[in-house]
Amino acid sequence: MQEVPAVPGTPGLKRAVEAAFADDGPLVRAVDQFEPRAGQRAMAEAVADTIEHGGVLLAEAGTGTGKTLAYLVPAILSRQRVLISTGTKNLQEQIYFKDLPALRTALGVPFSATCMKGRANYLCLHRLDQLRAHPAAPMDFVSTIDEWRRGTGTGDRAELSGLEEDSPLWHDVSAQAETCLGNDCPQYRDCYVTKMRQRAAESDLVIVNHHLLCADASVRQSTYGEVIPDCNHAVIDEAHHLEDVATQYFGIAVSNYRIADLVRDAERALNLGMIEDVDSDLRHAISRVDDHSLTFFGALQTARHARGGFEERLRIGPGWFGDVLDDGLGLIAALSGLADTMRQRSGADEAGTQVNEDAETLSRRSAEARDQLTFLLEAADPSYVYFLEARNRGVFLRAAPIDVSRIINEMLFNRMRATIMTSATLTVEGSFDYVKGRLGVQDAAALRVPSEFDFTEQAILYLPKQMPPPKSPQYGDAVAREVRDLLLRTEGRAFVLFTSYSMLRSVRDLVEPDLPYPVIVQGTAPRSTLLAQFRSTPNAVLFATASFWQGVDVVGEQLSCVIIDKLPFASPGDPITAARIEAINADGGDAFQDYQVPLAILAMLQGLGRLIRHRTDRGVLAVLDPRLRTMGYGRRFLDSFPPAPVTQNPEAVTRFFAR
Repeated sequence: MQEVPAVPGTPGLKRAVEAAFADDGPLVRAVDQFEPRAGQRAMAEAVADTIEHGGVLLAEAGTGTGKTLAYLVPAILSRQRVLISTGTKNLQEQIYFKDLPALRTALGVPFSATCMKGRANYLCLHRLDQLRAHPAAPMDFVSTIDEWRRGTGTGDRAELSGLEEDSPLWHDVSAQAETCLGNDCPQYRDCYVTKMRQRAAESDLVIVNHHLLCADASVRQSTYGEVIPDCNHAVIDEAHHLEDVATQYFGIAVSNYRIADLVRDAERALNLGMIEDVDSDLRHAISRVDDHSLTFFGALQTARHARGGFEERLRIGPGWFGDVLDDGLGLIAALSGLADTMRQRSGADEAGTQVNEDAETLSRRSAEARDQLTFLLEAADPSYVYFLEARNRGVFLRAAPIDVSRIINEMLFNRMRATIMTSATLTVEGSFDYVKGRLGVQDAAALRVPSEFDFTEQAILYLPKQMPPPKSPQYGDAVAREVRDLLLRTEGRAFVLFTSYSMLRSVRDLVEPDLPYPVIVQGTAPRSTLLAQFRSTPNAVLFATASFWQGVDVVGEQLSCVIIDKLPFASPGDPITAARIEAINADGGDAFQDYQVPLAILAMLQGLGRLIRHRTDRGVLAVLDPRLRTMGYGRRFLDSFPPAPVTQNPEAVTRFFAR
């Protein structure tokens, strides 16, 4: 179904794409399990038109369409450099390691590709040299890295299978932007990030993820920020993630972790003799920053609790700080002093050229932290929402842009000749209006390609007949009864997805003693470990929250039921959500109908999308929230759901699996 007619294509690229997807074409002959699909062809032709003629294409391609090949084939055949950005590293690596090699064989067209990740994924040779020279260096780790670097061509930490995901040791040797010396680095010519960028600059396809895309754009004006080479054509896959990622990367944050890293790096440079400190002024300046940081962030935590802020995020304004403001100003003064002292040690003030790159970099970092903390304490820019966030031992003072549509316009649509935005979930009730507004899309061709799956035969939607309102004290018990009954009927094999950890814990406690099936709970192990455990454990049940609603793929009978406890409305108590609600209402809109409901519908569709991943999959979608039937907006959810038969009778679930 075309919402807006796509621009007609010229014979060249369109004809080549049609030939590639033909019933007897090269994809059928050379790609394992490939089968021609009308929806995939329609999308591929629309992508070809957009690449050839420019503009923006919004393409919603339902699960099973084969959208990845639908944009990769035109991108390859166009002979243009195309930037491809994914929502997750998993899809990024699937494209690079699986799809592109298959297409290189099938299409018989020579092309080059580079997979680019964020800087922190790569080894920094200069920082490794610094660590090796440190008297207290962990030599076992250094030896492991030295042995690995002799054989690696990329320096990508993903090759180190035994390295923990959050290893503090890796942090000491990773190529982070704020510690980068750029062209002045003694290891610049051998730098893995430099080589990655050189490969990308010579490649036809540049495969990134949204985090790198936004991180790169947010620091593009700085000396060492740019990593991604200029491209005129872009494909944004999993585009429903883009607003959240842009909000994160175009925000501003100062944390106790960031200041501690600055202090530690400065002390290490001093202790290793990379910076001279004849009169101890520098050591004193570093100590002042450390002391003021401990005082300020400790005072923030105390003030947060005193003001009743026990949520992870607490919204703040210019009058919130009170007595804490003096502690913040003290840290600003200490950072300014460190920036000036480091700059003097760099030699830049004397001859106008940098003599000591390490000192200059530390001076720049100190000045950036000072300026950003000043902005955060003022909390006065109406285009940002300011909040305090506490996670584990981290205290983060943050400002996030309320509306990122202008930013995305500048980052993508204004820079690119052609942009393709695609996902399995871009429309609400068949319309692209919501995503257009949130991402700042003006004129665009739009294409909806329905799923290849037959939901009328492969799935049923179960809505319980009688449930108390979600705010009722009895709701948790009612959810537990329904979950227990459904899991016994499906013999486990289910994801039970919750909108809050508290509901997850209470329902799990009530249900688990009665289940004869293995129960896996989010938080007991890393996400990838839990997924592997679920896939390999017969009749397993996974209790999880938001992080398992998206990007999870379990094919076959192992996952035969997805149960969702509540409609996934974003909490109006979240600072960013609250600020966006206020902004929409102040502009004369209806934030609930125009923002909260569409956002929840797209989140719900992602959760339901975990179930049917293949033509042979069958299963039950169960949504326990009675508001689907009792509230007017419930119809908007139901109209957006896959066309599965709806039942309120639990016996229908039993009969479905008996068929």
